[in-house]
Order: sequence, then structure tokens, then C-alpha cells
Amino acid sequence: MSPARHSAPRPRAWHHVAVTADRRPIRVIAHRGASEDAPEHSLAAYRQAITEGADALECDVRLTADGHLVCVHDRRINRTSNGRGAVSALELAQLAELDFGSWKSPAGTGAETPDSADPERTTVLTLDRLLRLVAEAERPVDLAIETKHPTRWAGQVESRLLDLLARHPLPGQVRVMSFSARSLRRVRLAAPGLPTVYLMQFLLPRHRGGRLPAGNLIAGPSIRIVRRDPGYVARAHRAGHEVHVWTVDDPADVELCARLGVDAIITNRPRTVREQLDRLG
Repeated sequence: MSPARHSAPRPRAWHHVAVTADRRPIRVIAHRGASEDAPEHSLAAYRQAITEGADALECDVRLTADGHLVCVHDRRINRTSNGRGAVSALELAQLAELDFGSWKSPAGTGAETPDSADPERTTVLTLDRLLRLVAEAERPVDLAIETKHPTRWAGQVESRLLDLLARHPLPGQVRVMSFSARSLRRVRLAAPGLPTVYLMQFLLPRHRGGRLPAGNLIAGPSIRIVRRDPGYVARAHRAGHEVHVWTVDDPADVELCARLGVDAIITNRPRTVREQLDRLG
């Protein structure tokens, strides 16, 4: 099935925004949900992030062997579940039998808690279910979806993603992120109105002036890039791009991002960062 073409995003008012010196709001994006407190990519983590006032939710997506997009960061499930193997080689029914949450215990104690048996903390999360959660939220919540590459399924990831987005219209804005310029190009060709974020772990010489690969609207530098080269934020803005920085948890880094006037902070601690930005604002 050919993915539906997406219309340009609608302007919208942001909730609970801190404001930088030039009056741009800083949005708080919950990295894998409120993942400091709840298992990453769990439904519970995303519910908590919405409750804590996150402007947007961030998730990683991978395609299973039977064609389902699931919210899992690593290529293999060993770190975040009690199973083993690559996501791309397993079917959804196999993943659904595993525990994706009990590894995450309060303060890293390893202790069992009453929440450890909660399916919203332990069941693998499909993108379909996350989209329904966002659609049901009491306020507009944006979604930042990262495609993980390389993968054996290549362009099928983007095709399946756009198909799901077409079937789940959301009140907030959706954007697609990736370290893969090829993945983002596939998205733009199929859905030219969908914003794309070019993620960067290191700042390559061709990007130091603020330019991005053609067609990308948003720069996604790591906090390490911003620490080492704070002037990058201004250069990216002069080139006409927003700047969404990941992963920002330390209060000193939050203050740096606020001072530089970034457009969004991606964090594991949405409530704590929101409170700090409100104080700074």
C-alpha cells in the first residue's frame, strides 16, 4: 500500500513553555517517555510524561519479522527484556511474551515492586498503541519518531511508519528523526509535509556552518556538540533551522540550552527539566 501524503503541519500554541531571550519557546520532549522513572518505551513511561507536562514524546521504532513497528531502541532486545535476539528476527507474538520492564527498578535497587507486574510497564509497546495513547490525551501532544538504521528491512520501516500515521491522525505535530539521511529522504519523498530532524552525534565539517542535508528543517545535535561548540545553535538558526538537543538531563546542560535559545530539549526527566525551565523563564 502506498503511504498517504501528509499535509503541512498546522501552527499551534505550545503548553507550559519557557521562553528564551528572543521569545522562542523551549519545548520539552520526553526521551523514550519519562524514562528516568519508568521503563523506557513503556506505555507507563509515556503516560507519565504526558502527566508531567511534556510537549512531545520521543520514541525509537524497529520493524519486527512480521511487519509490526515496535518501540525498542537497541537492535537486540537483550538489554531491555528477559529475552535475546534481534528485533528484526522476532515476531510480535514472541516479543509480547517477554518482560520489557522488570529490569527497571526504583533507584537501581533491583528490588521487586508492586508495579513490576503492571503490563503497562512490562509489555513491549507497538507504535500503533502509542499513537492511540497520544490521540486519547486530554491536550495536544507532539510526537518525535526516530527510525533506527541500518536494518534488514530498510525502506519498509518508513513505508510502514507513514501508513500508521495516515491511519492515526493526531492533534499535535508529528516529526520523523534519524541519523540516516537516506531514511529522512524516503520520508520527505513520500510525505513532503512531514518535518524531519537530522540527528547528529558528531558535527561533521560540512555541517559546522549550520547547514543540513537538503530538505531537513530541524537540526538534532547531541548535547556533547552543544557543549563543545555553543555557537552552533546560532549558526543553525541563521541557516533557518530549529535546534532540538539530545539527551539533556543535567541541570547545567539545561541552563546552557536555555541560554543559547534552543528550540527543544530532549530529556529523560521531563518534569524536572520543565520545572527548571519555568524557573529560568
